Parts: sequence; C-alpha cells; structure tokens
Amino acid sequence: MRLAVMAALLTVAPPAMAAQPAAEASAETTDEIVVTARRSGAPMWTIETRAGVVILVGEIRNVPKATPWRPERLEGATERAQRVILGTKAKVSPGDIFRLIFTGGKLTKLPKGRVAADYLDAGQLARLAALETKYDQDYSRKNFLMTAFDLLAKRLAFNRDTSDDASDIVRKAANRADVPAQPVGEVRGEDMLDNLFAAAPETHIACLDAAMTAAEAGPDIVAARGQAWTEFDVPAVMANPLERALCRCWPWTNDGFGPELRQQWVGAINAAAEKPGVTLAVVPLLVLAEEDGVLDRLQEQGLTIAGPAWRGAVTAAGSSPN
Repeated sequence: MRLAVMAALLTVAPPAMAAQPAAEASAETTDEIVVTARRSGAPMWTIETRAGVVILVGEIRNVPKATPWRPERLEGATERAQRVILGTKAKVSPGDIFRLIFTGGKLTKLPKGRVAADYLDAGQLARLAALETKYDQDYSRKNFLMTAFDLLAKRLAFNRDTSDDASDIVRKAANRADVPAQPVGEVRGEDMLDNLFAAAPETHIACLDAAMTAAEAGPDIVAARGQAWTEFDVPAVMANPLERALCRCWPWTNDGFGPELRQQWVGAINAAAEKPGVTLAVVPLLVLAEEDGVLDRLQEQGLTIAGPAWRGAVTAAGSSPN
C-alpha cells in the first residue's frame, strides 16, 4: 500500500514538457480546434474572450478501456493549440521516496494501541465488518486512507484495464508538436508527505465512508462512471459513488492542499483568458464541477462558459434528466 500512496502523490502531478512557442491561431482555426476537441467525447467547456479561447477538458482518472471516446481527436486539438496547462507538478525527490519506504508504516496503520472501533460509529463499524467478511480482510488496525485505497483499487479494481487519461494524451501530443505545456502549479513532495504523515485518523473517515459506499455499490459503477463521462452527463459522474469517494479522499479534502489546488486552477485560467489563441487545459472534473468549484467560481466572475451543464438534479438511477 506504500506504493499506492506514492502513486496517489504522482497522479496529482503530470510532469510539464518544455517546448517552443507556437504561432497565434486565426479565428477560423480556433473554431476548428474547439470542434475537434469536443468530438473527442470528453466533456469540456470553452471560455471565449477578446484575446482568444480557453478550452477546459474535464478529466476523470483511470478511464476504462471500454469507455467509448476518441482520444485521437483530443490529440489533434492539442497539436494545434497555442499552449497547454496540465495538473499540479509534484517535485518528488529520491529522499522523499526513501522516507516513504522507511517510515511508511506510520501511514499504513492506525496509531499504536488504537483500532477502528475507537473512531467509527456503530453503523460504520458494521459496514466495515461486512466488507471484511466479504473480502476476507482485517481492516481493524489499518489506516483509514489505506483501507479506502484497498476497497477502491483492489476490490473495485477501478484502476485496472484502463486507457491513457486525458492529461497523458495531451501531454504526449504537446510534446510531439512542440506546443508549450506547463503545470498549473508546483508542490514539493516533502510538503505533501509532511501533510500526509501529520493527518489525524479522523480526517480520513469521510474518505473511508465514501469508499465503503462505492464498494457496497459494486463494480458496475466503474463502467457507469466512464459512460456518463462520455455522455457529458457531468451531474451523474459527480454523483457516481466512485467519483464521490475519490473527491472525499486526500489530498482534495485536506485543508492545507485542497483549497490551494483549486485556487491554482482559477488563477491559471484567468491568466490564460488574457492570452491570444487557444489554451487547452486538462482539469480534474472533481475540481471543475463540484459545488463552489472552478466552474462556479469562474461563472461568478462574469465569464461566459459554454458547455454541458455541470450542476443539476440527478435521478435515482444516477443520470441527470435531459
């Protein structure tokens, strides 16, 4: 599970690629880029300004291979854009990795002498016990974040049989076409580890609760999440138990990193809106479409945002009405 934590650190941070400046796009070319990007099947929003246009691609991580979308269209749009913005870059050093290896036991278990029953209510304990029986596991001493990762990654297997994520596709295409790409921000791996080691067990209970709900719902929610994503049914994606679990787990819910990660995107998009040509940004959907998320904040600033509805009522079946 230590490797799972390291993977969680790294997935926050696709690396940036250095490139040479690209020429400004004409109005006709800009429209073609937007149309091509939208035909990829990934939900996206556009913000048109006097200077140019910003395309926001709403990314979900670990897209199932069975999900019917056209990543080559997103590649084509990237290759013609003037610049690309990707996720936060985590600067992880060899020292950070060794520290995780040698002191990772603090992350895998609850504090000495403590068990799950010391933190969870009766209902949560009963649900956890049922999952322990179902999967033949003992979660009583395990760190709640590690238990959540186990339920999502091993039991639901949401990260198996997946294709490249949108950020991977855009990063590679930008590199091939020499389109300048930069991270939305940077964070030191040491700071992230300090934050994670310092987090009290109570701070991960909401994550565990959501992961248990996802595990109880069963593996069908993995495919349903991908299907809703390609149908641009953003409220259904956000209501999916798997996406809700990912939204409620570290680092997104951390008081130190969560608000900073979100504000980085708002600042970067505002800056991009002042630049000519096309800026293509790949943003985690959970940050874009959540309540008081990036799209809500940009709309409050008076920006005109074109794209699928990101907020709305969701039916009991998990899809929003047309």
